[in-house]
Amino acid sequence: MPIGIQDFKSLRQSGYLYVDKTKWIYPLLAEGDREEMKFPPYFLSRPRRFGKSLLLSTIRYLFEGERELFEGLWIYDKWDWEKRYPVILLSMPECGGREELEVLLRDKLRLICDREKVSTSSEHPSSLFAELIQKLAEKYSRKIVVLIDEYDRPILDNIDDPEKAKEVREYLKGFYSLLKDLDEYLKFILLTGVTRFSKAGIFSGLNNLKDISLDPRYGNVVGITQEEFERYLGEEIKRHNVDLEEVKEWYNGYNFLGDRLYNPFDVLWFVDSGCVFKDYWFSSGTPNFLIKLIESRNFYIPELSNLVVGEEMMDRFDVENVMSEVILYQAGYLTIDEVIVEEGFREYKLRIPNREVRQALNKFLLEKMTDDRLDIGLSKGLSRALREGDVEGIKNWVKRLFESIPYHYHINNPMGQYEGYYASVLFSFFMSTGYEVRGEDVSRRGRADIVVMARDKVYVVEIKTDANEPAIKQIKERRYWEKYEGVGREIYLVGINVDSKGRQVKEMEIRRV
Repeated sequence: MPIGIQDFKSLRQSGYLYVDKTKWIYPLLAEGDREEMKFPPYFLSRPRRFGKSLLLSTIRYLFEGERELFEGLWIYDKWDWEKRYPVILLSMPECGGREELEVLLRDKLRLICDREKVSTSSEHPSSLFAELIQKLAEKYSRKIVVLIDEYDRPILDNIDDPEKAKEVREYLKGFYSLLKDLDEYLKFILLTGVTRFSKAGIFSGLNNLKDISLDPRYGNVVGITQEEFERYLGEEIKRHNVDLEEVKEWYNGYNFLGDRLYNPFDVLWFVDSGCVFKDYWFSSGTPNFLIKLIESRNFYIPELSNLVVGEEMMDRFDVENVMSEVILYQAGYLTIDEVIVEEGFREYKLRIPNREVRQALNKFLLEKMTDDRLDIGLSKGLSRALREGDVEGIKNWVKRLFESIPYHYHINNPMGQYEGYYASVLFSFFMSTGYEVRGEDVSRRGRADIVVMARDKVYVVEIKTDANEPAIKQIKERRYWEKYEGVGREIYLVGINVDSKGRQVKEMEIRRV
């Protein structure tokens, strides 16, 4: 398995597995075969570790005419190998601010100059970049292909410091805008990253930028489809006697208006590790900045399972106004569930993509909301109790959760101050079991706070904080469970009354319908 290998040439020459994506790459490049064609610069947003770097590397070797690397692949007999173009592949560096970015960027560009044996006089990165493009075009008498990977990394590295992030953004805005002025030297441009900053922000200088992030034609250009997974990895799965449906539940589910996709990082690690189910992708980069964003706007965690956002929100990421639901989507913790079109307006219903993210994200959030002291045994115990319909067990594990919250937490931590905190804690607790959990579940009589789908059982949960009447009374009166009757599952009503001052479950009633 090509764990950590992002260079297409190294991957192909060393005999590693390559899932052939050239069929999806070709439409993006096909027009470029005609020299007179003018391209807009392209932009693709995908979550981290989704194959963006390998995509750019593959495109690089296509334009450089490395025919032997593509033997046996879909594109082999369709590409014009006689036409070769010089390529600048630039990966944006990790940095701690504008000054460090400038030094690191200059060093990266200098390395390209040395490799290409191009002499330049400039020291400022923007001028150096412009000079490099012009000199390469003169040297090869060809237009230049520019590929920029992780265009937004310097900004995200400083996202918890808005002033630094704005400085970096403004610097990069000038750096990227020079590409517009060098149009006569450029054949093809593609930038990739995690976030989709608004064009009025970082890409104001590239006003002809074409965003293909939600173009169905390129929905499968990175990521692994179910068909690809079974074709390339099916034998390994069978050899380990693993249920394909369970693998799909754990790792499939990302949607960019193409097929439902696997994150390549997950499935490669899964197979390489002997088909052991773990949160490979999630644990490779803990989203600490999300907690700061959620704290700053008192985000109601149950909304994660029932979010609908307008089309204008999907490409809105600004340092001055970072919206939790937008960054959760762009970072890969939410994905598109459904496109809703009404009266000319387009909206997107979002959901957590799969079991790995659902379980790991909510365990992470739960630990943050309970002062990092969650015992993993709590989630395992609740999972078993829900699966078995163990009423006393469910009560026991929920009460033990509240007992694990330190007495000072609701005073010292801002997440303990907002309305909906206890509902968010319980939602994350149920989600950490790995079962499907729906927040703000709509029925004809109103909304249930939480619905848990635990195999052959359904739990309809209502939570009240400092209320004088039992929470289960509202479920009974509004009959939230009726929508689940007749589906062949046991139905349980769960009412939880919480005492915020005592930080404990005051009353908890569970009844089977």
